[in-house]
Amino acid sequence: MSMNGTAAHGLHGGFMPPLVERALASAQRHAFGHSCRPEQGRLLQALAGGARRRIGETGTGCGVGLAWLASGAAPEVELFSVERDPARAGAAAHVFRDVPRVHVMCADWTEISAHGPYDLLVLDGGGQAKGGGAADPERLLIPGGVLVIDDFTPSRTWPPAYEGRPDTARLHWLNHPALRTVDLPLAGDLSTLVAVRRTDRPGELSAP
Repeated sequence: MSMNGTAAHGLHGGFMPPLVERALASAQRHAFGHSCRPEQGRLLQALAGGARRRIGETGTGCGVGLAWLASGAAPEVELFSVERDPARAGAAAHVFRDVPRVHVMCADWTEISAHGPYDLLVLDGGGQAKGGGAADPERLLIPGGVLVIDDFTPSRTWPPAYEGRPDTARLHWLNHPALRTVDLPLAGDLSTLVAVRRTDRPGELSAP
Protein backbone atom coordinates (compact mmCIF):
# COMPACT_ATOMS: atom_id res chain seq x y z
CA MET A 1 0.00 0.00 0.00
CA SER A 2 1.15 3.56 -0.70
CA MET A 3 0.78 6.78 1.23
CA ASN A 4 -1.93 8.84 -0.51
CA GLY A 5 -2.32 6.15 -3.18
CA THR A 6 -6.10 6.50 -3.25
CA ALA A 7 -5.96 10.24 -3.89
CA ALA A 8 -3.19 9.81 -6.49
CA HIS A 9 -5.63 8.13 -8.86
CA GLY A 10 -7.59 11.36 -9.11
CA LEU A 11 -4.44 13.26 -10.08
CA HIS A 12 -3.01 10.78 -12.56
CA GLY A 13 -5.60 11.05 -15.31
CA GLY A 14 -6.23 8.54 -18.07
CA PHE A 15 -8.69 5.68 -18.40
CA MET A 16 -9.34 3.48 -15.39
CA PRO A 17 -11.12 0.11 -15.64
CA PRO A 18 -14.62 0.03 -14.12
CA LEU A 19 -13.54 -2.36 -11.35
CA VAL A 20 -10.79 0.06 -10.33
CA GLU A 21 -13.27 2.94 -10.21
CA ARG A 22 -15.58 0.85 -8.02
CA ALA A 23 -12.73 -0.06 -5.65
CA LEU A 24 -11.57 3.56 -5.45
CA ALA A 25 -15.08 4.69 -4.55
CA SER A 26 -15.12 2.10 -1.76
CA ALA A 27 -11.70 3.23 -0.48
CA GLN A 28 -12.93 6.82 -0.40
CA ARG A 29 -16.13 5.87 1.46
CA HIS A 30 -14.08 4.02 4.07
CA ALA A 31 -11.48 6.82 4.34
CA PHE A 32 -8.73 4.42 3.30
CA GLY A 33 -5.97 6.46 1.71
CA HIS A 34 -3.25 3.84 1.30
CA SER A 35 -4.30 2.08 -1.90
CA CYS A 36 -1.66 1.25 -4.48
CA ARG A 37 -0.72 4.14 -6.74
CA PRO A 38 -1.89 4.26 -10.37
CA GLU A 39 1.64 3.69 -11.68
CA GLN A 40 1.76 0.47 -9.70
CA GLY A 41 -1.77 -0.45 -10.71
CA ARG A 42 -1.02 -0.25 -14.41
CA LEU A 43 2.04 -2.46 -13.92
CA LEU A 44 -0.10 -5.00 -12.07
CA GLN A 45 -2.68 -4.94 -14.83
CA ALA A 46 -0.02 -5.67 -17.45
CA LEU A 47 1.62 -8.47 -15.44
CA ALA A 48 -1.76 -10.08 -14.71
CA GLY A 49 -2.21 -10.64 -18.42
CA GLY A 50 0.57 -13.25 -18.32
CA ALA A 51 -1.05 -15.42 -15.62
CA ARG A 52 -2.59 -18.73 -16.67
CA ARG A 53 -4.28 -20.08 -13.53
CA ARG A 54 -3.85 -18.20 -10.24
CA ILE A 55 -2.92 -14.74 -8.96
CA GLY A 56 -2.32 -14.02 -5.28
CA GLU A 57 -2.08 -10.80 -3.29
CA THR A 58 -1.43 -9.93 0.34
CA GLY A 59 -2.73 -6.69 1.82
CA THR A 60 -6.02 -6.20 -0.06
CA GLY A 61 -6.90 -2.87 1.53
CA CYS A 62 -10.21 -1.89 -0.05
CA GLY A 63 -9.36 -3.74 -3.27
CA VAL A 64 -7.80 -1.14 -5.59
CA GLY A 65 -4.70 -3.18 -6.44
CA LEU A 66 -6.80 -6.31 -6.72
CA ALA A 67 -9.11 -4.49 -9.13
CA TRP A 68 -6.14 -3.62 -11.36
CA LEU A 69 -5.09 -7.27 -11.28
CA ALA A 70 -8.57 -8.57 -12.06
CA SER A 71 -8.92 -6.06 -14.90
CA GLY A 72 -5.78 -7.42 -16.58
CA ALA A 73 -6.26 -11.15 -15.94
CA ALA A 74 -7.79 -13.56 -18.43
CA PRO A 75 -11.35 -14.72 -17.60
CA GLU A 76 -10.24 -18.21 -16.55
CA VAL A 77 -7.69 -16.95 -13.98
CA GLU A 78 -8.67 -17.07 -10.29
CA LEU A 79 -7.49 -14.35 -7.90
CA PHE A 80 -6.95 -14.76 -4.14
CA SER A 81 -6.28 -11.86 -1.79
CA VAL A 82 -5.91 -11.67 1.99
CA GLU A 83 -6.59 -8.69 4.27
CA ARG A 84 -6.31 -8.94 8.04
CA ASP A 85 -8.53 -5.94 8.86
CA PRO A 86 -12.17 -7.15 8.94
CA ALA A 87 -13.70 -3.84 7.83
CA ARG A 88 -11.39 -3.50 4.84
CA ALA A 89 -11.79 -7.16 3.90
CA GLY A 90 -15.56 -6.73 3.97
CA ALA A 91 -15.38 -3.59 1.85
CA ALA A 92 -13.17 -5.32 -0.73
CA ALA A 93 -15.38 -8.41 -0.84
CA HIS A 94 -18.33 -6.14 -1.60
CA VAL A 95 -16.43 -4.54 -4.51
CA PHE A 96 -16.06 -8.00 -6.09
CA ARG A 97 -19.47 -9.31 -5.10
CA ASP A 98 -20.38 -10.10 -8.72
CA VAL A 99 -16.91 -11.34 -9.80
CA PRO A 100 -16.90 -14.98 -8.62
CA ARG A 101 -13.30 -15.68 -9.68
CA VAL A 102 -12.03 -13.11 -7.16
CA HIS A 103 -11.74 -14.38 -3.57
CA VAL A 104 -11.12 -11.98 -0.67
CA MET A 105 -10.22 -13.55 2.68
CA CYS A 106 -9.98 -11.91 6.08
CA ALA A 107 -6.82 -13.50 7.42
CA ASP A 108 -3.15 -13.09 8.17
CA TRP A 109 -0.95 -12.93 5.06
CA THR A 110 0.22 -16.52 5.58
CA GLU A 111 -3.23 -17.76 4.49
CA ILE A 112 -2.24 -16.96 0.90
CA SER A 113 -0.10 -20.12 0.82
CA ALA A 114 -3.18 -22.33 1.12
CA HIS A 115 -4.31 -21.44 -2.41
CA GLY A 116 -0.99 -21.45 -4.30
CA PRO A 117 1.29 -21.89 -6.01
CA TYR A 118 0.75 -18.79 -8.14
CA ASP A 119 1.62 -17.59 -11.60
CA LEU A 120 1.77 -14.06 -10.14
CA LEU A 121 2.00 -13.04 -6.50
CA VAL A 122 1.94 -9.47 -5.14
CA LEU A 123 3.29 -9.02 -1.62
CA ASP A 124 2.04 -5.94 0.16
CA GLY A 125 0.65 -4.87 3.49
CA GLY A 126 1.98 -5.70 6.94
CA GLY A 127 3.26 -8.88 8.53
CA GLN A 128 6.48 -10.55 7.44
CA ALA A 129 5.75 -11.11 3.74
CA LYS A 130 7.13 -7.99 2.09
CA GLY A 131 10.35 -7.82 4.07
CA GLY A 132 11.25 -11.42 3.42
CA GLY A 133 11.04 -13.48 6.60
CA ALA A 134 8.83 -16.51 6.07
CA ALA A 135 7.63 -15.77 2.51
CA ASP A 136 9.17 -18.58 0.45
CA PRO A 137 8.96 -17.99 -3.33
CA GLU A 138 9.77 -21.64 -4.05
CA ARG A 139 6.56 -22.64 -2.25
CA LEU A 140 4.41 -19.72 -3.33
CA LEU A 141 5.27 -19.51 -7.05
CA ILE A 142 5.24 -21.98 -9.91
CA PRO A 143 8.61 -22.24 -11.72
CA GLY A 144 8.75 -19.16 -13.93
CA GLY A 145 6.13 -17.43 -11.77
CA VAL A 146 6.37 -13.69 -11.11
CA LEU A 147 6.68 -11.99 -7.73
CA VAL A 148 5.99 -8.27 -7.19
CA ILE A 149 7.05 -6.36 -4.08
CA ASP A 150 6.03 -2.70 -4.26
CA ASP A 151 6.41 0.66 -2.55
CA PHE A 152 10.17 1.07 -2.40
CA THR A 153 11.98 4.37 -2.83
CA PRO A 154 14.33 4.56 -5.83
CA SER A 155 17.98 4.13 -4.88
CA ARG A 156 20.97 4.98 -7.07
CA THR A 157 23.56 3.38 -4.78
CA TRP A 158 24.77 -0.17 -4.23
CA PRO A 159 23.90 -1.61 -1.92
CA PRO A 160 20.53 0.14 -2.08
CA ALA A 161 19.95 2.33 0.95
CA TYR A 162 16.96 3.71 2.80
CA GLU A 163 17.34 6.59 5.27
CA GLY A 164 21.10 6.22 5.17
CA ARG A 165 21.19 2.49 5.95
CA PRO A 166 21.35 -0.60 3.71
CA ASP A 167 17.85 -1.54 2.59
CA THR A 168 17.79 -5.08 3.93
CA ALA A 169 14.25 -5.81 2.73
CA ARG A 170 15.12 -4.92 -0.86
CA LEU A 171 18.44 -6.78 -0.69
CA HIS A 172 16.64 -9.93 0.49
CA TRP A 173 14.76 -10.12 -2.81
CA LEU A 174 17.49 -8.79 -5.09
CA ASN A 175 19.89 -11.47 -3.81
CA HIS A 176 17.44 -14.34 -3.38
CA PRO A 177 18.96 -17.48 -4.97
CA ALA A 178 15.60 -18.74 -6.28
CA LEU A 179 14.77 -15.49 -8.09
CA ARG A 180 15.94 -13.24 -10.87
CA THR A 181 14.96 -9.78 -9.66
CA VAL A 182 14.94 -6.28 -11.13
CA ASP A 183 14.23 -2.96 -9.42
CA LEU A 184 11.89 -0.92 -11.63
CA PRO A 185 11.52 2.85 -11.04
CA LEU A 186 7.88 3.78 -11.66
CA ALA A 187 8.11 7.43 -10.57
CA GLY A 188 10.64 9.77 -9.05
CA ASP A 189 9.63 8.58 -5.58
CA LEU A 190 8.46 5.03 -6.29
CA SER A 191 10.06 1.78 -7.35
CA THR A 192 8.92 -1.84 -7.46
CA LEU A 193 10.75 -5.14 -7.43
CA VAL A 194 9.68 -7.64 -10.08
CA ALA A 195 11.15 -11.13 -9.75
CA VAL A 196 10.83 -14.37 -11.71
CA ARG A 197 11.25 -17.72 -10.01
CA ARG A 198 14.23 -19.38 -11.63
CA THR A 199 13.80 -22.57 -13.63
CA ASP A 200 17.51 -23.46 -13.82
CA ARG A 201 17.98 -24.69 -10.25
CA PRO A 202 18.82 -28.39 -9.73
CA GLY A 203 15.77 -30.65 -9.57
CA GLU A 204 13.39 -27.93 -10.81
CA LEU A 205 10.14 -29.18 -12.26
CA SER A 206 8.26 -27.65 -15.15
CA ALA A 207 5.22 -25.52 -14.42
CA PRO A 208 1.90 -27.42 -14.46
